[in-house]
Amino acid sequence: MSAARPRTRRGPTFWIGLGGLALVTLVGAAGGAGSAAMCAGFYLLITFIVAAVRGHSWLGRTTRRASSVAIAACAVVALAGASTASPADPSPSASPTTSITASATPTPAEPAPDATVIEVADGDQPISGTENLAAPELPDTVDVAAAAQQATPQTALATALLLTVKGRAPKTGYDRANFGARWADTDRNGCDTRNDILTRDLTAVTYKPGTKDCVVLTGTFADPYSGTTIGFERGEKTSSAVQIDHVIALSDAWQKGAQQWDAATREKFANDPLNLLAADGPLNSQKGDGDTATWLPPNKAFRCVYVARQVGVKYTYGLWVTEAEQNAMVAVLSTCPAEPLPAGSTVPEAPVVVPEPAPVVTTPPPAPAPKPAPVVPAPPVPAPPVEAPPAPAPEAPSDVYYKNCTAARDAGAAPVYRGDPGYGKHLDRDNDGIGCE
Repeated sequence: MSAARPRTRRGPTFWIGLGGLALVTLVGAAGGAGSAAMCAGFYLLITFIVAAVRGHSWLGRTTRRASSVAIAACAVVALAGASTASPADPSPSASPTTSITASATPTPAEPAPDATVIEVADGDQPISGTENLAAPELPDTVDVAAAAQQATPQTALATALLLTVKGRAPKTGYDRANFGARWADTDRNGCDTRNDILTRDLTAVTYKPGTKDCVVLTGTFADPYSGTTIGFERGEKTSSAVQIDHVIALSDAWQKGAQQWDAATREKFANDPLNLLAADGPLNSQKGDGDTATWLPPNKAFRCVYVARQVGVKYTYGLWVTEAEQNAMVAVLSTCPAEPLPAGSTVPEAPVVVPEPAPVVTTPPPAPAPKPAPVVPAPPVPAPPVEAPPAPAPEAPSDVYYKNCTAARDAGAAPVYRGDPGYGKHLDRDNDGIGCE
């Protein structure tokens, strides 16, 4: 019977070595799991090499000095790795993602020959950080009253002034699924909404054979957001170059009225061509769920059309705007006050202008002719008495005598009246009682 093997006793240096290994691993964890593994390996390598050279057992006195050096070096490496790490990774929802999912059993409303559907994120999630390269350059204050005076009724500018202004509601409960299946076939034309918009907005389009001109394979896209031309090619790694943007992001709509909608209305909104534009993928992701006050297309020549579409969508669906959002809309559209609403929008009724009535000149009716007064026979008027001609006054006797009228005039007595001194019939030839007249 062989003798029992003596049991090996672990000395204090062994436990010190294990403690050093644990410590160096913990220090390395500050830089991540990779740094922890690297430091542990670095520690073991240094202590092993020193032990072999010195001819000591692992973690003898000399080797313990090497372990201290290894721990210090590892701490430096871990801290350097932690300092170079990105302070905040971009939100996964901000970058375009592509996934391939197997489609369900084809229905009459779906193109049966297409066995897979490439689903591209619509980019209406919030973006992290403040790296919005296309932040609007807008004035701090906008004279809304002045804009209202120059706004022509039924234009985008006039309609922006009709939008309800309220604060943003909480985002509580928002989920993309609240707006129905992504890119449903709401118009029942046998083709999903994404391919409908690609067909509308791309040129030189080719389709996947057997899909009844539904699934877009390639095309040329003149991106209005950037003003550049993009070649579109369907594929897991290429489809995200052209995304379909919700002009009014679903998250923004949720916070400004869509929470009160029923499911059917939300699904209609998410697939309404009025609210959809093909767009450059990275720019669509950059926009996130921004509204007019926080994001505008870099292509300034397109901003009036873009904001007019936002106004049309919000007015059509009864969504409200914040004060900052309305100010931004007015600031952009004041540079193009005649910009119309896009086709498909609900256009406000034109104000009914009632012309002032023309002054009515009334001619008073002619006064009725007076009734003839009854003829009352006048009483007979007695004839005036016939006066007898006065008797000629007797000639006054006088010692004055005028031979003729010349003598009477020379004497200053002409004319000479009957009864005056010097009157005589020879002076009054017409016998009217006045001589030398």
